Amino acid sequence: MAAAAALAVPQAHAAEQRGGARAAERQAPARSPSADEVLDPKNLEVETTPSVAATRVLQWVEASGDNGDLPYMVIDKNAGRLFLYDAKGKRVGEAPVLIGIAVGDDSSPGVGNKRLSQLGPAEKTTPAGRFLAKFGHAAGNQQVLWVDYATSVALHAVVTGNKRERRLERLASSSPEDKRITYGCINVPGDFYEDTVRPLFKKNGGLVYVLPDTKPLEEVFPRVQLLPYL
Repeated sequence: MAAAAALAVPQAHAAEQRGGARAAERQAPARSPSADEVLDPKNLEVETTPSVAATRVLQWVEASGDNGDLPYMVIDKNAGRLFLYDAKGKRVGEAPVLIGIAVGDDSSPGVGNKRLSQLGPAEKTTPAGRFLAKFGHAAGNQQVLWVDYATSVALHAVVTGNKRERRLERLASSSPEDKRITYGCINVPGDFYEDTVRPLFKKNGGLVYVLPDTKPLEEVFPRVQLLPYL
């Protein structure tokens, strides 16, 4: 069973890299940015204020030292943003993210053993929770940051194989709804992935905190309730 899961995960990632199946296509963003807007890293990595939920998790991590001696990131699914910190809690960057097309905070049982073409609409979620992420190989000997290997959820540079999905435009969009397009993997701008995420996480990995979009924050991160005492 474990061997089947190990084989299914790279296969799923390979399909993601090829652009996926037609079932994942959604209506393109209402406003199509120009090519210059889409490709300009300054417009993809503008500094924003974290949401209330993201701020609570960030404060808890800092106060409790939950990350240990590892870098970490907080992914706010509802805002479509990622906030990245080094091991000492210094903010080193942020970027927009693309996430699973389906709303939900859990991975369906056995999803890691399926091909992307076998996934139902409700199974294409980006799970919420605390994950120890490390770089590893996917199909084609390509390295990705595995957030949850068992359920085939990885963080990697945005894939653009399926032009109809218009993923670059979605990254540049100001609407969080436009960020829902993947099968569950987390896409980030290519420059941000190579120049910021990879150097921080390459050696020992790091923590990834994915905020929920349906569950209460305290259900996913119960220790956040200890923040007033820390």
